[in-house]
Amino acid sequence: MDVRGVLEQWDLRPSKGLGQNFLVDQTVLDKIAAAAELTVDDIVLEVGAGLGTLTEHVAQNAGHVIAVELDRRLMPILQNVLSNYDNVTLIQGDILTLDPAALVNAAAVEHPGSSTRYKVVANLPYYITSAVLRHLLEARLKPQRLVLTVQREVADRICAKPGEMSLLAVSVQFYGRPQRLFRIKPGSFYPSPSVESAVVRIDIHATRPVSAEDTDAFFRVVRAGFSQRRKQLHNSLAAGLRRSRKEIAAQLKETGVDHRRRPQTLSLEEWVCVARAVGGIDYKQGR
Repeated sequence: MDVRGVLEQWDLRPSKGLGQNFLVDQTVLDKIAAAAELTVDDIVLEVGAGLGTLTEHVAQNAGHVIAVELDRRLMPILQNVLSNYDNVTLIQGDILTLDPAALVNAAAVEHPGSSTRYKVVANLPYYITSAVLRHLLEARLKPQRLVLTVQREVADRICAKPGEMSLLAVSVQFYGRPQRLFRIKPGSFYPSPSVESAVVRIDIHATRPVSAEDTDAFFRVVRAGFSQRRKQLHNSLAAGLRRSRKEIAAQLKETGVDHRRRPQTLSLEEWVCVARAVGGIDYKQGR
C-alpha cells in the first residue's frame, strides 16, 4: 500500500495527537503476523487498525479479526481496503472504553464454532501503551497471546530482569511471559518516529502467581515498593503502606529477602513472597 498516496487521496494527514505512525514495511508486517502464530480457529483483536496494512496480513491467516480504530476519519479508508475480507469486523471507538470480552463474545456468536480464546495484535501509539496493556491484561476475558509493536525502550522495560525491574515489568510478567522479538527502524513507518520500535510477544500464564482474590493486595504491595524506588525496600514499603519500618523489616526477614535491597532487584517470585509476608496474601494460584 502507498500510504502517503492514500492519505493524499483522502486529503488526510497523520495525527500527532493520536500518535499515528503507520507501519509500511511489508517484511515487518509479515514478521508480526507470523509471530502471532495465527490459525483459522483464532479470533484476533487488533488495536489501532490505522489504514489496514497490518489488518490485511492478520485477516489472511486468522479466522476472524476485530479491528478497532479510534480515528473516525480513517473508517472509510478501512472499509475500502478491507472490503474483500468477510472475516473482519470494524469497530470505531476507544479500546480503553470497550470491553474485550463483549467484542470477542459477539464475534464468537457471529461465527458459530469459534472459541472465545483470542489473540491481540497491535501497533500501539506510544502514549497509550501502558494504559492499553493494563486494560487488556486486567480484562475479565484475557487474551491468549499479545503481539505488540511498542517503543523499544518500553519493550526493554517490559522484558526486564531483576536488577532493572519496574512496576510495568512486574505488572506484565505477573500475567504473562514477555519476550522481545525484533527491533523496527524508524524508516519502516510513515511518518517516521524519532525513536526505534520493537515487537514484543506476551504469552499469558495459564494460572497467576497468586489467587484472583489476592491480586489487588499483591499490586498494592508492589506499587508501594516502587513508590520510592531509590530507597531500600523496607523504607519504600513502610512509606507506601503507612506502616513502621521496623515492622516491615521484621516481616521481610521471614521471607529471606534482605530489607536493604532496592525494589528493582526483586524477581516476580520474590515480590510474591514479600506480598505474602507484608500484605497477608497466600500462594494459592488463581485462574
